[in-house]
Amino acid sequence: MTGKSVPDGQKGWAHVRSDGDDRGISGPAGQERSDRGISGPAGQERSDRGISGPAGQERSDRGISVVLAGGGTAGHVEPAMAVADALTMLAPDIRITALGTERGLETRLVPARGYDLQLITPVPLPRKPTADLLRLPGRVRLAVREVRDVLDRVDADIVVGFGGYVALPAYLAARSVRARRRVPVVVHEANASAGLANRVGAMSARRVLSAVPDPGLRHAEVVGMPVRATITSLDRAALRAEAREHFGLAEDAKVLLVFGGSQGARSLNTAVSAAAEALAAQGISVIHAYGAKNTLQLREPGPHDPPYVAVPYLDRMDLAYAAADLAICRSGAMTVAEVAAVGLPAVYVPLPIGNGEQRLNALPVVEAGGGLLVEDRSLTPEFVADTVAGLLTDSSRLAAMTTGAVLAGHRDAAERVAHVALEVARAAREDRLRR
Repeated sequence: MTGKSVPDGQKGWAHVRSDGDDRGISGPAGQERSDRGISGPAGQERSDRGISGPAGQERSDRGISVVLAGGGTAGHVEPAMAVADALTMLAPDIRITALGTERGLETRLVPARGYDLQLITPVPLPRKPTADLLRLPGRVRLAVREVRDVLDRVDADIVVGFGGYVALPAYLAARSVRARRRVPVVVHEANASAGLANRVGAMSARRVLSAVPDPGLRHAEVVGMPVRATITSLDRAALRAEAREHFGLAEDAKVLLVFGGSQGARSLNTAVSAAAEALAAQGISVIHAYGAKNTLQLREPGPHDPPYVAVPYLDRMDLAYAAADLAICRSGAMTVAEVAAVGLPAVYVPLPIGNGEQRLNALPVVEAGGGLLVEDRSLTPEFVADTVAGLLTDSSRLAAMTTGAVLAGHRDAAERVAHVALEVARAAREDRLRR
């Protein structure tokens, strides 16, 4: 067996994903910035000071103003953008402002989707006692003032928060904008174990929503994880022939999809690539996104081996989902939501670090029969060659797992969050107008 290093530069993908479930789509080069805001697509008019109606226009005549707080990682940004799209569909006159920081993926993702982005000072919460901890109170106060200015400028009716660095100052600022007016808050928790920002926000929120049951927040309503419409509307069966042609696979192939992040997941890469010969012997094709910073050592394929398509990125995740019969992946909240939403059976391999939230994220799908949970250290070449290959050659079990994944998925999560946000915002506006 000879080793071959698969080069970057094969089919790439625009999605950015990491083991921590960062994902996103890079925006256009040369995006315009002004003051602390970032503009939308070319030709879209906006002001650094927010959107304001004609002089003397009553608030009751203007569209609802929604401020979305979900910056930092794409695991926070993408749900916010999915809800923004749903809000726009439900209320075309709605005014949407996203909060972010200069260091977050939102500087690319939000303008690319056509929404106004206002930047604030980042407030990372140190995990250990460091000098950064001493600077935290000052950063929080500054960020809260900045958010309060944004809420005032856009005349916010509601703040919808998704956790992360941006959410905490947004929740605190919403308690008092001007004239002692409070802006109502709706919190959405993506993970099975809520972070500090959402725990704080939930204390005073009008509604608390979650992707999975019991995230550690009182009175949380399970609505699922908001996912973009291009995924929730995906018909895998209808797209399968096109998808397999795209990757150079036979229509009747058994196909394994492997992805572990923009940085790749080395344990996934190692286990699956080492099982390549055994998978080929059983007629299994592989689509493997191994990460831009990694290389993948593969054996020289035999003349009759099915394709092993190894790429640093996948520019068409929809086609990858449609082409696959089974996935091996991490179990970040967004990954689980997308894979379940499209009804793709999966072997979930949680990150072996953190507080175990990735395992909890996948549990509802696994308990519904839509996947398997495997510890990182247990994902060996032998497991892939035996258990994973066995699943791929068992069509009846795959069909049952597909049904389980569909039942566990929440395709309407973005719309449900949007409906709640509009309900709370409209009720709050009516209360103010009656005063």
